[in-house]
Amino acid sequence: MSVGCSTVCAVNAVQTYRYLQPSALRAAGLDLQTSGGPTANPRFFSGFLTTPAAAAAGLLAVAEVARTRYHQPASPASLDPVVTGSQARLRFESFSGCCGVYARMDVGPAGFDGEIVGHGTTNVDVNPPLREALARVGGIEPLHLAVGPDDLTVSTMDGAVVERKVPLPGRWLRGFAEVHVLTAGFEPRAEIPAAEAAAFLRRLPGARDRSVLWALPAGRTLRLTSRPVPGAVCLAGAGRLAALRGLLRHAHTLRVYGPAARAGSPALPSVWELDTGSLRLSLTLSPEPYRGFSGEGAALLALAGDEVIDDAELVGGLLSWDPTIDVAALADAVGLPDDRVRAALAQLGTAGRVGYDVAESAYFHRVMPYDAGRAERDNPRLIGARTLVEQGAVHPDGAHATVRSGDEDYRVRRLPDGSLTCSCRWWAKHRGQRGPCKHALAVSMVAAPAEVGV
Repeated sequence: MSVGCSTVCAVNAVQTYRYLQPSALRAAGLDLQTSGGPTANPRFFSGFLTTPAAAAAGLLAVAEVARTRYHQPASPASLDPVVTGSQARLRFESFSGCCGVYARMDVGPAGFDGEIVGHGTTNVDVNPPLREALARVGGIEPLHLAVGPDDLTVSTMDGAVVERKVPLPGRWLRGFAEVHVLTAGFEPRAEIPAAEAAAFLRRLPGARDRSVLWALPAGRTLRLTSRPVPGAVCLAGAGRLAALRGLLRHAHTLRVYGPAARAGSPALPSVWELDTGSLRLSLTLSPEPYRGFSGEGAALLALAGDEVIDDAELVGGLLSWDPTIDVAALADAVGLPDDRVRAALAQLGTAGRVGYDVAESAYFHRVMPYDAGRAERDNPRLIGARTLVEQGAVHPDGAHATVRSGDEDYRVRRLPDGSLTCSCRWWAKHRGQRGPCKHALAVSMVAAPAEVGV
């Protein structure tokens, strides 16, 4: 994923990354080159990594996810990870080429000894020679890390410039928008020691397996079952956890997060996180291997509201680069209740400005060079819903609403849990598992809750 363009790139556009030189592991340490962000080639951090082998393994995992297509494997995608520098945190993020796996490595204060000299979000060059060098990192001696070109290179601008053209899918922005909305509702479901986690991963089906399994806590390990039961966590396409294996020997624990499951639950997303004490590597899996996060629809309601847009503008002006976002403090600062601040953060996340950390149960700040309307313009259901509203196609009718779309009338009603159902084929196929259809979304835009009855 590159955020190194100053203009918004179209779906499947070719984006040029401009690096002053290739990233490399040199005698002086690990030198990661950047492209784009607050300046053309920002410098975020210079210091020592306290666990170099673990950090190398984690960075390799994030880069490996970025170049892998788990569903219908193809040639490597060659997309560069995103790095965000903030107070006391370095975060490296990527999506798989199929957008069904989201990887993130969080390096906390215990993971480095140095200074984060800048803040912002950019992409970093993780090229094949660097991956080979990282794979050879070992030992316990600290490794120096520089994120961004050094001052001499920046001031002279005489060094070699490395340019690479890679495909930049617009669906990645929608993936960032969806993941933070989905994971904000996750709870911890299991925690097992790293040794048990290694044994569990060895028992999993191979990379080609596409089945939907469920992992249930059983003492110090996890037991697999083919059916959902209360307390279980969905594991769809178990081979997608392969990127965790390189960090296992450095980890203390494996934690698993997800929404509440029950008997008869559909496939659900989940987060699998290894913690070394100084850094955390997490993989977020989509509900099924063929489903990319970009199409899940969880962020649609956040994009649809009018009040939330104004709230998001107000809240966004107060975001800082703190490691986590304090919702209560923000609510006090802007004079809004907590639930409206959370809705505003969800809206900000659709432009890539906010992510969510399940381990800390908190949002975090990042900035990407997409305009605020990009996710909305790229979402066909939202475009369709707004068109229906503009055409006056929504007609509330007591406990129901009728939506005229083309030559058909669709009936929309609200369930006791607040969700909307529709008589269209989309809802019949997905039953609300991939967000609302355009008809239900249009109703939510024009009707107060009382107008569409329970």
